[in-house]
Amino acid sequence: MKSNVWHPNTQMSEWKDFPEITNAKGVWLIDKHQKKLLDGVGSMWCNVWGHSKRELVNSISKQMKKLQHSSMFNLTNEPVEKLAKKLITLSPGMNRVFFSDNGSTAMEIAIKIALQYWSNLGIKKTKIATLENGYHGDTFGSMSVGYVPEFFINFKSKLFPTIRFPVPNKYRIPKNYSLTDYQNICLDKIEKKISNNDSIAAFVMESGAQMAGGVIIYPKNFQKKINKICKDNDVLFVLDEIATGFGRLGSMIEYENQHCNPDIVSFGKMLTGGYLTFAATLTTNKIYNSFLDQFNNMKHLFHGHTYTGNPIAASVSLTNLQLYEKHNLIQKVKRKSLIFQKRANEFLDLELVGNVRTKGMVMGIELVSDKKRKIPLKTRKSINKLVFEEGRKHNVYFRTLGNIVMLVPPLAISSNEINFLIDGTIKTIKGVTSELK
Repeated sequence: MKSNVWHPNTQMSEWKDFPEITNAKGVWLIDKHQKKLLDGVGSMWCNVWGHSKRELVNSISKQMKKLQHSSMFNLTNEPVEKLAKKLITLSPGMNRVFFSDNGSTAMEIAIKIALQYWSNLGIKKTKIATLENGYHGDTFGSMSVGYVPEFFINFKSKLFPTIRFPVPNKYRIPKNYSLTDYQNICLDKIEKKISNNDSIAAFVMESGAQMAGGVIIYPKNFQKKINKICKDNDVLFVLDEIATGFGRLGSMIEYENQHCNPDIVSFGKMLTGGYLTFAATLTTNKIYNSFLDQFNNMKHLFHGHTYTGNPIAASVSLTNLQLYEKHNLIQKVKRKSLIFQKRANEFLDLELVGNVRTKGMVMGIELVSDKKRKIPLKTRKSINKLVFEEGRKHNVYFRTLGNIVMLVPPLAISSNEINFLIDGTIKTIKGVTSELK
């Protein structure tokens, strides 16, 4: 059957067809030929409980029978009100919730709020500071703030300028420097620039780790110290927990684990357990109150979507968060993540693997063409396609990012399934070595 579908982030000329998934159960995807694939990317990092989780399916079905959708323009609904209260309870320091459809949009909203906050106060702060190689989505605002050259180079001239700072990457420390030395250099650059520039409105960064930028896990206290620099210099601290919140890195709220107090934070992906698209941007009362004024002063937030605050998505989100508590999921993630840590070194014996980075339920395996010089692997043909095809032979579904093989399974994956995933990954990398060299 000829397909008319254009797939995301895919060079379509390389593909004749795509496996059709017809069913899924637990961590397993099942195609039309009944071949089972372990979902090694958690449906793009969003799946929590695996597929066909009874409680989540029932929650969707139950809400579907009552109220499918109702606009948030001048109206509200019970699920979204309850979810907002739940998110505020979970997120220290946050007081207000703005709902949206996806992570990119949630960060777009965060950027808008940060810039308009200063405008509402009559203070001219218009610049955004951020980290190099961060990723915050693929709308124009989020691309500008999270510019990853490999992804967005075709749009570079169309993006607004930002102030970007280096990130201490343990794998690529400058010669004759320790990680601590390099971290201090990065922090000094940030502090110097921010303390001498009154135009910086906000500092935007992923919380805990850079995900799409290569699974770069921040050194201890790096994020906390940036938080302090921002507070000392009256710069809003904006965190992206779209991919890192709700247990992915081993903590429910990652900024709490990092001992930070952001002004704005965004959540998404695992908010619904991976069953529906939904996201949220949270702010403090200080931020929210700056938008309150007479209507004609035009200080309110001009942002909204048709499906903002969808009651079905809100309902399944509430059920999902209740399941976290019922099953003590975060503690289980912490225990099972030890398997990733214990087996990480097995990858370093492979010819193409230069480095392995893991935290919580995520692992980034960096493929290099020269281990000694740490040269990232580049090929004419998509690494993703080669790894995907080889992974299928071993019943594992992968989606690579550049030269990084990423393991981001559903959080509720069992210990045996984690080992199956790791074994399959090792076999896959061995299987593509000759083609990628």
